[in-house]
Amino acid sequence: MKPLILLAVLFGHLLFAVDIVWQKDLQHAFEVAQRENRLLMVFVEGEHCRWCKKMRYRTLEDERVVRKLSRFVNVRVDEADKEAMKDLPAIQGVPTIFFLYPNKEVIETAMGYYRTDDFLSFFKGIEQKVWQVK
Repeated sequence: MKPLILLAVLFGHLLFAVDIVWQKDLQHAFEVAQRENRLLMVFVEGEHCRWCKKMRYRTLEDERVVRKLSRFVNVRVDEADKEAMKDLPAIQGVPTIFFLYPNKEVIETAMGYYRTDDFLSFFKGIEQKVWQVK
């Protein structure tokens, strides 16, 4: 009986597991955001950046963060992608996260690694600025 319960718990978790939907490229992400009138979250990362990996696999995979980001069009950009970086403000390092309106106007910028609770706190400012959530 115990193996069946364990299997049910594991299978149930997979059914309800939610991940961030990442767009393939920045231009397409801007098009989707304009078409759907949604905000963008652009995660600029570096290939060998350990803080980027921690941010992506710890913070950005937390279900609370995933729920918050479901309202956004999300895209990852490698800092080495010169073409994509032309459409973004200059960065001082990676990881850098831009929250943007569809017209490319910056709402907020987060630079560096954020633990999950700190990143969720960061959202409060964005929500107050954009959606007047208290």
